Amino acid sequence: MVQLIKKSGVREVVEELNVGSDFYEALDERAIELVERAVERAKENGRKTVKSRDV
Repeated sequence: MVQLIKKSGVREVVEELNVGSDFYEALDERAIELVERAVERAKENGRKTVKSRDV
């Protein structure tokens, strides 16, 4: 499985709370879904470039 989300980046945002290991996996799954939807939108619009507006 591809890992998109960096644990250190999540820890910076969360700051003083602990982060369970299952959180990273769930967050990564959501990020992959978001990227996949953006790719589909770009294709539907006849582009080969995924842009911020696809998110």
